[in-house]
Amino acid sequence: MKRTTAAVILALCAAMGSGQTPAQDPEPVDVRPCMAIESDAQRLACYDRAAGRASLPTAQKKVTEAIPPPEVFQLDSRPTGATPGNVGKPTSLLDSRWELSRRAKLGTYNVRGYKPIYLMPAFVTDDPNESPQSPNPDNTVSTPESLDDLEAKFQLSLKTKVWQGVFGHDGDLWVAYTQSSRWQVYNSAESRPFRETNYEPEVMLVFDTHYEVLGWQGRLLGIGVNHQSNGRSNPLSRSWNRIIADVGFERDGWTVMVRPWWRISEPREDDDNPDISDYMGRGEVQVVYEVGRQELGLLLRHSLRGGSHSHGAAQLTWSFPMGGNFRGYLELFEGYGESMIDYNHKATYVGLGVSLLDWY
Repeated sequence: MKRTTAAVILALCAAMGSGQTPAQDPEPVDVRPCMAIESDAQRLACYDRAAGRASLPTAQKKVTEAIPPPEVFQLDSRPTGATPGNVGKPTSLLDSRWELSRRAKLGTYNVRGYKPIYLMPAFVTDDPNESPQSPNPDNTVSTPESLDDLEAKFQLSLKTKVWQGVFGHDGDLWVAYTQSSRWQVYNSAESRPFRETNYEPEVMLVFDTHYEVLGWQGRLLGIGVNHQSNGRSNPLSRSWNRIIADVGFERDGWTVMVRPWWRISEPREDDDNPDISDYMGRGEVQVVYEVGRQELGLLLRHSLRGGSHSHGAAQLTWSFPMGGNFRGYLELFEGYGESMIDYNHKATYVGLGVSLLDWY
């Protein structure tokens, strides 16, 4: 693994964010984008700004402040219902999660969800990868591991905007971090080890777009640098770096994100996984459909090559309300690359648990 890559990415982001004066943050008039902010204090400040209470004198606040409707104070990021000052103006999923329109801007350094945040106590596979291999002989396991079919899996994924209005009012710079772990918690014979943890820092420049293609609204265009690795030493080390484009579309409860990428090449003798693009792909399409408070997600990934280089994967997720801020979460994965160590290993995985936050 190239240990300095993630540090370089985050240092680059910090350098871009500092030394520049961000554009004046427009005042939001819709509280729904506030729902996706993870920090209680920042979320409350966002509600105050949206309601116009931030500019009121302290004494006046004590008399005139009204308690917001209970439905405002929920972690569920879905844009539901009308709000004061914005009646009849629905906020789309991409707009509420990426602050695309000017009325959705919330300023910088608000911690928000990115990919789904979940805990699955049951994550089972039909074919555990006990002998991970790679074309690089230094990254091939010689002694098989003893693994259970059943393990636990959890994921944490957050993002924050570090520069709003990179080009005047256009373009926002975001940084994100995702970490997912597969834990052999039921494998007492092997001391319940963490089988695999993947670390994924990203830097993304995101733009608001307005065009239509076959009835779909083009709402987002982004470009970013992504590092993904498992933080392990040889022979289990796996890593790669990518430049990823994001093109987002929406219509009537549907959200589609098209994400082609280009792998940043490495010297072959230092490459943990030289054929990773032929298995974990050169791009993916992500589809999210919302019906009521349920959310269905489909992720399709492919190498975009034919013959012996043709490989891919499909992942289906279902998130549904359970009560309070908890939601049920079901995941089904089929194909290559469920994790970095399994990038060239094909298997089926099924997981069941709870989620706190869904896509975007």
